[in-house]
Amino acid sequence: MTQVAPLWPNDPVAVREAAMAFDLKHLEPRFLEDPYPLYRALHEHDPVHPMPDGSYFLSRYDDCVAVYRDAHIWSSDKRVDFRPNFAESLLYEHHTTSLVFNDPPYHTRVRKLLAPAFTPRALRGLQPRVEVLVDRLLDRAAAYGTIDLIDDFASAIPVQLIGDMLGVPQDERGPLRGWSLAILGALEPVLSKDQLDRGVRAVAGFKDYLVDLIGRRLAEGRREESEILSVLIGASAFDPANASEERLSEVELLHNCIFLLNAGHETTTNLIGNGIDLLLRHPEALAALRAEPSLIDGAVEECLRMESSNQLGNRRATRDTTLGGVAMADGTYVHIGIGAANRDPAQFPDPDRLDLRRQPNRHLAFGTGIHACAGMSLARMEGQVAIGKLVQRFRTIEQAGAPVRGGRARFRGFLHYPVRVE
Repeated sequence: MTQVAPLWPNDPVAVREAAMAFDLKHLEPRFLEDPYPLYRALHEHDPVHPMPDGSYFLSRYDDCVAVYRDAHIWSSDKRVDFRPNFAESLLYEHHTTSLVFNDPPYHTRVRKLLAPAFTPRALRGLQPRVEVLVDRLLDRAAAYGTIDLIDDFASAIPVQLIGDMLGVPQDERGPLRGWSLAILGALEPVLSKDQLDRGVRAVAGFKDYLVDLIGRRLAEGRREESEILSVLIGASAFDPANASEERLSEVELLHNCIFLLNAGHETTTNLIGNGIDLLLRHPEALAALRAEPSLIDGAVEECLRMESSNQLGNRRATRDTTLGGVAMADGTYVHIGIGAANRDPAQFPDPDRLDLRRQPNRHLAFGTGIHACAGMSLARMEGQVAIGKLVQRFRTIEQAGAPVRGGRARFRGFLHYPVRVE
C-alpha cells in the first residue's frame, strides 16, 4: 500500500523510544497510517502508559477488559471531559445526551428502549433486505468495473439500513453520511476549529431534520412497530399520550436517533472497508474464503480483531483504584486501546497474522460489559453479507489507485478505496 509517511524503522530501540514518548495529542502521520508497531512496543515496555496530561493509555487486553467490566469504578459519563473541547455547543449537548457516553440509570433505560430493534427476530427480518441491497450494489459494480469501495459499497449499506430503521424517506438520505462523519470526527483527541464548526453544523442540521420528520410522522398518525423511530417516539415527550416519568425528553429522543445513525454507519462502513483491504493484503486468506464460503463468520471476526473500526474508548475513575499494578487517583482518565488490546500476544497468539479460523477470538471491537455495542449482531450480519457476497461474486478484486485513510486515531478506516472488479 502507498504510505503517507515513512515506514516505522526496523530499529527496535527507535520504536521503543517512540512508544515511550507516545501522546494522543501529538500524533505522527505514520501512527495514523499504521499504529501497530507502536502498540507492540507499548505491550512490551509500557502497557499502562502515562501521558503528559495525566491520563493513561491502556494497551494490554486484560487491563482494557477490567475497565469495561467495572462500570462502578470506571464511568462513561463525559460531561467533564467534553467541556474543554465543546463548551456549551450542540456537540456537547449531543455527546453528553447519547446512550454511549452515559452511566446507569439513564444508560439502562435508553438501551432497553433500543433493544427490540436488535433481537435475533429483528435481524432475521433485516437480513433479506441487506442481501437485496448488496446484490444491487454488486450489479452496479459489475457494470462499471471500477468503483470506490467506500463511497459506492461499504458506506451505502449501513446508511440505507439505518435510514430504514429511522424511517427516513429514500430521497432524504443524502446528508446522513456527511452528518455522521462530521459529528464523529469531533471526537478525535485533538479538535481543530474547523472540525468543531463542522460538527456543530451537522448536529444542528440533523436535529432540525428530525424535528421536521417526527412532526410529519405525528401529523400522519403513522406508526411502524418494526421501526425504531416509532418505538422511540412512543417512549418520548413527543407522544402526547405518554405521561410516564421515565419518558425520553425531546432532546434525548433527537440525540439518540443521531447516535443510532453514527454508531451504525461509521463502524460498519469501516468493518467492510477494512475487511476487504485485509483480504487483498493477504491473498492466501482471500483464496481460502473463496474456496470455503462458510469461513465468512470467522473472517469477519478476525477482520474486526485485526483492524478494529473503533480504536479507542475512554473512562474516568470514580474513586482511587489500581489498574495493571499502577495506582490511580479518583478522576484519572484512561484511554482504552481497543486496537492495541486486539493485538495483545498474551491473548492472541501470533497477533499480526490474519487467521480466519482463529479460536477463541474474544476481541474487543464491540467492547464488553454494560456498554457492549447494542448493534453488534447487526454489524456482524452486514459485514458477513457484504464481504461474503463481494468475494464470491468477483474473481478479481484489486486496487485501482491509492487508498486514502480517514486520518483519524479513534475511528480507523478509509475515506476512499478505488478497486477494479471482474
